[in-house]
Amino acid sequence: MGRKVLICRHFSMFLCFYVSMYNCIKLEKHKGKKKNVFESYMTTEEVSAGLKRGQLVQGSLRINPKKFHEAFLPSPDGQRDIFIDGVVSRNRALNGDVVVAKILPREQWKVSHCLIKMYTLVNSKVTLKLMRSLAQSPDLIIEAQFDSGTEEEQCRSLVVYILEKKHSRAATGFIKLLNDKGGELAKVYALFSPVDHRLPRIYIPLMDCPDGFIARPQDYATTLFICRITAWREDSNFAEGMLMKSLGQAGEIEPETEGILTEYGVDFSDFPEKVLQCLPQDLPWSIPQAELQKRRDLRKECIFTIDPATARDLDDALSCKLLQDGNFEVGVHIADVSYFVQEGSALDQLASERATSVYLVQKVIPMLPRLLCEELCSLNPMTDRLTFSVIWKMTPQGQILDEWFGRSVICSCVKLSYDHAQSMIGSPDLQICAKELPPVSPHHTIDEIHQAVLNLHYIAQNLRKQRFDDGALRLDQLKLSFTLDKESGMPQGCYIYNYKDSNKLVEEFMLLANMAVAHKIYRHFPQEALLRRHPPPQTKMLNDLMEFCDQMGLHLDFSNSGALHKSLNEQFGNDEYSNARKEVLTNMCSRPMQMAVYFCTGAIKEESLFHHYALNVPLYTHFTSPIRRFADVIVHRLLAASIGCGPQLQLPQDAVQKQAEHCNDRKTASKRVQELSAELFFSVFVKECGPLESEAMVMGVLNEAFDVLVLRYGVQKRIYCNALPLLNSNFQQVGKKPELTLLWKPDDDEQPVRQVIKIFTLVEVVLKSDNVPLKYTAVLKKPGTD
Repeated sequence: MGRKVLICRHFSMFLCFYVSMYNCIKLEKHKGKKKNVFESYMTTEEVSAGLKRGQLVQGSLRINPKKFHEAFLPSPDGQRDIFIDGVVSRNRALNGDVVVAKILPREQWKVSHCLIKMYTLVNSKVTLKLMRSLAQSPDLIIEAQFDSGTEEEQCRSLVVYILEKKHSRAATGFIKLLNDKGGELAKVYALFSPVDHRLPRIYIPLMDCPDGFIARPQDYATTLFICRITAWREDSNFAEGMLMKSLGQAGEIEPETEGILTEYGVDFSDFPEKVLQCLPQDLPWSIPQAELQKRRDLRKECIFTIDPATARDLDDALSCKLLQDGNFEVGVHIADVSYFVQEGSALDQLASERATSVYLVQKVIPMLPRLLCEELCSLNPMTDRLTFSVIWKMTPQGQILDEWFGRSVICSCVKLSYDHAQSMIGSPDLQICAKELPPVSPHHTIDEIHQAVLNLHYIAQNLRKQRFDDGALRLDQLKLSFTLDKESGMPQGCYIYNYKDSNKLVEEFMLLANMAVAHKIYRHFPQEALLRRHPPPQTKMLNDLMEFCDQMGLHLDFSNSGALHKSLNEQFGNDEYSNARKEVLTNMCSRPMQMAVYFCTGAIKEESLFHHYALNVPLYTHFTSPIRRFADVIVHRLLAASIGCGPQLQLPQDAVQKQAEHCNDRKTASKRVQELSAELFFSVFVKECGPLESEAMVMGVLNEAFDVLVLRYGVQKRIYCNALPLLNSNFQQVGKKPELTLLWKPDDDEQPVRQVIKIFTLVEVVLKSDNVPLKYTAVLKKPGTD
């Protein structure tokens, strides 16, 4: 009863606040005045002085995609994030922007935490009507305000300056007429509503809109557009922008994909002529004789690639030769992209701006022109290719006895897929038939290749064991893959990607090469080396996770990365229920983890901060994928200079750091685009092939909903109690464990079914497509039903 009174009280306060705000806005309009909504930005002088005095903080703004009124900045001390409450406090900054913020007085640090969902509050037609009218007011920002009655202290701040606008300022969304018919605004502007609720609504000129929009706006209700924000004044809740392009129907793959790419600033335009002129013009191209003489000739060695079956940009190859003393000569051979991408050229400049290839479900947006990434640089079979090699003499246990770095030339003898290599690993004593493999070079036998794969696998197993014994951590999360119709490109099926021993084989030697190169370039260029570090987990989130595990009776050791890996793998058995619990817990353990980042060694004073938390190594970099990562191209140039087979890097230290930061930004954007592409295809798959049934495991319990990990598809969904045919639901804390009891409505003369939802409960769910494009819901199946 007390809880209901509390809900009503907060809801009443919520409505009073917005009705009051609404009336104030109307009054200001009537008076002909307009107050500033946002604070004016500080001057650059004030910002510089405030940062020096420690009165201001700076960092990349992160806006919660599910609760757009919540935003965060990383704390300078690495502890709990700094909280920014509301759109007004964000002061027109967008997600990803580098901002400067002032810390609010400590008495304002109380932050309410909510377990009550909005849908339990707005439950009458009158309320819904009022909320809709408020939401449509062009001078009002509505932020969902929730309160569970519990508060805790968290540092809060207010944005006072935008140092760097990292967000693209592009948005996908829909257009509609303004509601204030007859008003001056409605004569000039239409309203653009972004799909991403973290972005403001935007005034766009009516003249930008399609012909016929004013007469028949309903015809464009489901048309997806691209808009770019051009301004956002202090006195307006809404930004101003210009309509860039009509993409097509919402929910269709190509329009949605183009919208995702544009919104995240991915350059998918054709390569300009000045860039193409940097490529070899006399085709077919062959390696100049003078270049061959400078390199170690490995063309007669048994060297091969192992990649996904559909891969076309093959940038790494492996070799393994048994020596007379019982040791092995193992080589990692990487495409020598830096030979073709000359520093300072137009090609170099564009590659540095793109910074990474972007992998969508249905295609790749390449960093380099396809002539390079799919032909001249790709280590295609039975073709001479320029490479950069790391070659070790090592024992079967993986102990390195000798190491060589240098430019080389190879001729891959076969293009293996992970499945091909896996079949060799799985059948060590069987003879592989030629028809089971792609074409093999006549200079090498299938048995020779098979034995090399087996030897590499044996060494990789030892390397992997040693890595984890030394304290490495790996958190494997479920990854969804798709099969596409060859004609339509639509998803025909989907499955959880199986990470095989052949994947682990390649991973071990790529990691070994990256670590070796990191040490090499840092020794020679202690101030200019481009490395990759992984900061430790966020302390507050890790402490919360530790507390959760204690409550659940899970004995995980969070003292360091190796201890976490060991305890996570020892915690559970191998039965289906244990595997599901491990997937959920792995997902939870991933949340406090920070992103690994590129950096220039001269930009960080403390060498201890170079450390890579997950790998638990002091130095690490990226060397093995220069076709798709520009950071690797810079590392290749540094390595060439360090061994005297290339010029000194022209970039000064500050320019290396700036490029590193740009690579970080594009890596983050690429990762998000890849995730959104998978979400898009899965939504289409649910619509075309659903409803889909699957077992799911409960990850979190709220008092009117609960979160599940759908095990068959690896997606997370929230299930709402008010969407289920229940007599009632009851939330309680059993000890410190949240628990939700559902009482299902009976069928015919049956008794009501009681179901208890706890964390790690296995349930059956149905995924159903909504009427809204790209939306689908998870519905809990009633126990005992087919």
